[in-house]
Amino acid sequence: MKDYQLLEEKATSIRRNIIEMLHEAGSGHPGGSLSAADILTVLYFKEMNIDPANPKMENRDRFVLSKGHAAPVLYAVLAEKGYFPKEELMKLRKVDAMLQGHPDMKGTPGVEMSTGSLGQGFSASCGMALAAKMDNNGARVYSLLGDGELQEGMVWETAMAAAHYKLGNLTAFVDHNGLQIDGPNEIVMGIDPVGDKFKAFGWQVLEIDGHSFEEIIKALEEAKKTTEQPTVIVAKTIKGKGVSFMENQAGWHGNAPKKEEAEKALMELGGEK
Repeated sequence: MKDYQLLEEKATSIRRNIIEMLHEAGSGHPGGSLSAADILTVLYFKEMNIDPANPKMENRDRFVLSKGHAAPVLYAVLAEKGYFPKEELMKLRKVDAMLQGHPDMKGTPGVEMSTGSLGQGFSASCGMALAAKMDNNGARVYSLLGDGELQEGMVWETAMAAAHYKLGNLTAFVDHNGLQIDGPNEIVMGIDPVGDKFKAFGWQVLEIDGHSFEEIIKALEEAKKTTEQPTVIVAKTIKGKGVSFMENQAGWHGNAPKKEEAEKALMELGGEK
């Protein structure tokens, strides 16, 4: 219970920072950042073997944000973990700032892969996992995909390759909030049944509530027991989670909150502006 309370506090802080940085920037992607906050909180504060003081540690676990437009959640987590000062968050998308609209592995400590074009991050995570397996260094690789991202052909080429090379050290999360920039998945381009598709490609499939710390942790433990095939965790989430007027609203995919909206969101997330 104590662990869950700590995770909840971290996730709330991360969500508040997402709102604040996007309001300050005047642009960005809140919906899919908020929906993924609980998953990244567990990875960075419970699961992964990482060291902010030594971000290039050779046998570190890797996380790749394949849906790169959700950079605010990654930045908020990295700052919360101590990779760089939280003050940097308020410079999001500013000229010459460290933090830009999509993750930059050359400019931001803790970012393992520059991502943005959907599908490419997942592909890179497959290569990282294969390299770690060949080196036998014990490193695990985690990747987060958006559900709309599954409409990219590269995703399924990666799924085929990861199963072929028996990458038991690769775990992918699908942030299955059901919405993308143009609306519901089933209207834009149907992706279901997600689990059955990955299973057909040779993956272990786990389906969870993506906002339950208990279920996220249990799924990650199950993934580590499977050594001969990659694991996908299909996480049912709520786009805009934690902010009532953003929840399940496709319009908040890439729309930064204005002053009054940000204040209301912060009140909901923490009881104060």
